[in-house]
This record gives sequence, C-alpha cells and structure tokens, in this order.
Amino acid sequence: MQPKRRGNFRSGGKTEKVRLRKASRSDSKGFLDLVVALANFERLPPPTLAGRRRLISDIFEKKRAELFVAVVGKVFVGYALYYFTYSSFLAKRTLYLEDIFVLEEFRRKGIGKSLFMLCAKEASKQGCGRMEWAVLTWNEKAVKFYEKIGARRLDEWQLYRLTSDNLRLIS
Repeated sequence: MQPKRRGNFRSGGKTEKVRLRKASRSDSKGFLDLVVALANFERLPPPTLAGRRRLISDIFEKKRAELFVAVVGKVFVGYALYYFTYSSFLAKRTLYLEDIFVLEEFRRKGIGKSLFMLCAKEASKQGCGRMEWAVLTWNEKAVKFYEKIGARRLDEWQLYRLTSDNLRLIS
C-alpha cells in the first residue's frame, strides 16, 4: 500500500507532511508510545510490559489485528487499530475499529478523519457488511464527528464484558 498523505505541519522550521500507512514491526516503539498516550487520555492504566509484547506479537506475528499509523517526519502522531469479526445475519465480515487516536497537538488537522476513512476504505475493499466501534460517552468531539458522517448509536444494544478473572471463575 502506498503511503497516503494529508496536511502540512511545521516542525523544526520546515514544513512536513503527515504520512498514513500500514504499520510494520519497525513501528512498534512509536505505536506503543501512542497506546500509552491513549491510555492516559482515557484515564486507564497502560498495558503492562507483558501486555505490550503480546500486542506487538498479536499484530505483527499472529496477525490478529491490523494497524495504520500516522507519522509526521519521524514522529508517530496517531494510529487506528482494527480487526475483523463476522456477522451471521449479513454473512459477511465486519471491520471492528478497536482504537483510533491522535496526539492532542495534532488534532483538528484531519488526521483522525483520514485514519477513520482509511479504515472505512479497507472495510469496503475487504467486502465487509459493516464497520463498528465503541466510543466513550464523555468523548463529545468523537461522538459529534461520528454522527456528522452518518454513523448511528445503537441504543437497542448494551455492551457487556467479562474480565479474565470472571472468565476463570465461570469456566
């Protein structure tokens, strides 16, 4: 996939373009730094060292998830992490967008929208019947963006979760 370009940014006295592309294993450190920044933004603890190793292995070795990154110069400024699920009713895959994140100082420049649209294009290219994601209720800017592009909140569904501790108790 050719790198996608969007927007110009001033850095160190020169203008640089943002590059959006599929990530490679050599992007691991920059990506993990963004995951920590997202955890801070969402007021959650970041992944442990073991969790970070699993994350990189699951993306680049086991191919359990896919990753787009946004880079300005040599600085990783955003990412979109996704994987595929399956809809029995549509009899098609669903692209599930697990994370989309842009560093605060690079927001409102179209990078998040470009990452999102890259995922939508990928869903279409893969023949998906739909694309889904979750958003924190307090993230009003994200909610506004999603509703503006025509996404609808699924009020008839409730999200449930079993943690690993719960899974061990019931299995």
